[in-house]
Amino acid sequence: MPTRGKVILLAEDNPDDVVLTQRALNKANIANELHVVSDGQEALDYLFGRGKYADKGPQSPCLVLLDLNMPKVNGLEVLEAVRADERTRLIPIVILTTSKEERDLVAGYSLGANSYIRKPVDFTQFAEAIKQLGLYWLVLNEAPPGKEK
Repeated sequence: MPTRGKVILLAEDNPDDVVLTQRALNKANIANELHVVSDGQEALDYLFGRGKYADKGPQSPCLVLLDLNMPKVNGLEVLEAVRADERTRLIPIVILTTSKEERDLVAGYSLGANSYIRKPVDFTQFAEAIKQLGLYWLVLNEAPPGKEK
């Protein structure tokens, strides 16, 4: 897939899930740079150019893959903050989680998630889900003006 050049932000606190996601992206030939943050506060700092990212200024990744159950600030709080800010409200956000709670699904969409994907336990299924996600969000989907792939 010809997707070089734009950053995907992965907000995930589980190192094993980070490795699985990296492997799945590589297997799907998704060449975008992957920036990984390990908690919700770091995700917000990255997006808004605060804390250790202050010297880089606000970042606008082409896609955010957001886990829900993270330390400091959870995924739903990250989603709410991103959607509340004019600078970030149009960034595509895909919740990528193990949560099977219906309330999380409803809350995610209510707060403005673009998609909600439950992580399959099996790596082959997970890799296929990531491949389809990449195909849709990075190749087929039309990005908002100024947020091109």
